[in-house]
Amino acid sequence: MDRHSPAREGHGRTWAKAILLGEHSVVYGHPAVALPLHDLRMRATAVPVHGPSRLRSLDYCGPIDRAGPRFACIVKAFEVAREFSGRLDQSFEVTTRSDFPHERGLGSSAAAAGAIIRAVLDACRREATASELFALTQTAEKVAHGRPSGLDAAATCSPCPIWFQGGQMRPLSQRIEDARLVIADSGVHGSTREAVGGLRRRYEEDTGTVGPLIGALGALARTAIAALNDGDAPALGAAMDRAHAVLAELGLSLPVLDDLTGAARRAGALGAKLTGGGLGGCTIALADGPRAADRIRAALEHAGAAATWTYRMRVSEVDG
Repeated sequence: MDRHSPAREGHGRTWAKAILLGEHSVVYGHPAVALPLHDLRMRATAVPVHGPSRLRSLDYCGPIDRAGPRFACIVKAFEVAREFSGRLDQSFEVTTRSDFPHERGLGSSAAAAGAIIRAVLDACRREATASELFALTQTAEKVAHGRPSGLDAAATCSPCPIWFQGGQMRPLSQRIEDARLVIADSGVHGSTREAVGGLRRRYEEDTGTVGPLIGALGALARTAIAALNDGDAPALGAAMDRAHAVLAELGLSLPVLDDLTGAARRAGALGAKLTGGGLGGCTIALADGPRAADRIRAALEHAGAAATWTYRMRVSEVDG
């Protein structure tokens, strides 16, 4: 497009993600498995305006350059999208709407950044490849998380489960029939930056103890990859249970997360664990069918979950 053509109202859409296995260890070069949650959407619009650019997101409505540190990631996303489009001279009113809460380990910052980038590019009629969109989202994510693995940027726009390792993404087959993932919000805001930074410090101070635990998380992620490919729900559930125990040993769980995972297991979950950075956020539980999912969801709500969602794990086949 001619960069001098008038901008239009642009739209962008991404979605939440849940890390099945491999959070934290993915930062150290191990694989991680993430599931895009297509029913939990993040939407953004970018409307051309005269005067200063404005942002409407969460509880903020005002000039985008005064949004403050909490919105630094999406402000950066807005800036890099305008720069990529060659339209730094164009102001917009940017609005985000989310089906899921922020700071809960569901990828809200990457999803918001990705949706805003897509909305601005759409408004400017600027096309981008998947790799360019990923790179732009990663630039914004660095503001939020310091040294992001790239998993959130990849998973919040992926059409299928992904194996992520060393900055590379590949699609995964998911052959478990009729499985459900029950997600429970602990009600406690998590901080990925705090969790990742704290673990990095512990790793550097005591590599001999922390290193093998990180390696164990990576091995469990490989178990999950095989379980998904083989359609083996019990193996996936067992790996989830073990991963939660390792994450707790690394100091990344909280009593409320332990209580929620325990309630899910007592209600019949095949496995349950925290997901994302930890120190708050959400838990996920694997259910064998819709009735089991309803039972687990009720148990989690009874145990004090602030909110719950059920996501059907769609069967997907990947060639090769």
